[in-house]
Amino acid sequence: MFRILKKSLKTGVVTGQHPDAIQPSKPLAPEVREKAAPFKRSLTIREVDTGSCNACEMEMNALTNPVYDVERFGIHIAASPRHADALVVTGPVTVNMERALKDVYKQTPDPKLVIALGDCAINCGVFKGSYAVTGPVERHIPVDVRIPGCPPRPVEILKALADIREKQQSSGK
Repeated sequence: MFRILKKSLKTGVVTGQHPDAIQPSKPLAPEVREKAAPFKRSLTIREVDTGSCNACEMEMNALTNPVYDVERFGIHIAASPRHADALVVTGPVTVNMERALKDVYKQTPDPKLVIALGDCAINCGVFKGSYAVTGPVERHIPVDVRIPGCPPRPVEILKALADIREKQQSSGK
């Protein structure tokens, strides 16, 4: 054990901080905080996968890592739709998930937002025309914010959260 400690003290720090991790989204911080104001500076998101390839889910998970740290903006991911302010739907709506999506939408308390994340949720993407796909999210539930990309980068997802306040103010909720 002492040999390992001695070696690590001689070597020093061998890893550095990622350049983007120092100030990953400094210009976004005031904007996102301002846009989340209708929710008293917090926004709780419930992610719903309706048949995607899981690339969008991986980008959503990246929001919670130390580089992006979405929690510092007051944005949290909930396990239950009953605790959520917004639904983030990924993937085209498949036959098996159509009813589940509508149930989750009904369980989310008002005022609720629906965010279609990725090309598949917006227009079925590469799954368009598949026998198992019943259409994009908008065909089944109303969509407030669309985030295009296959998959959209975490920074783009954070920027799209800025649209939430504009939608809330224009609808008068």
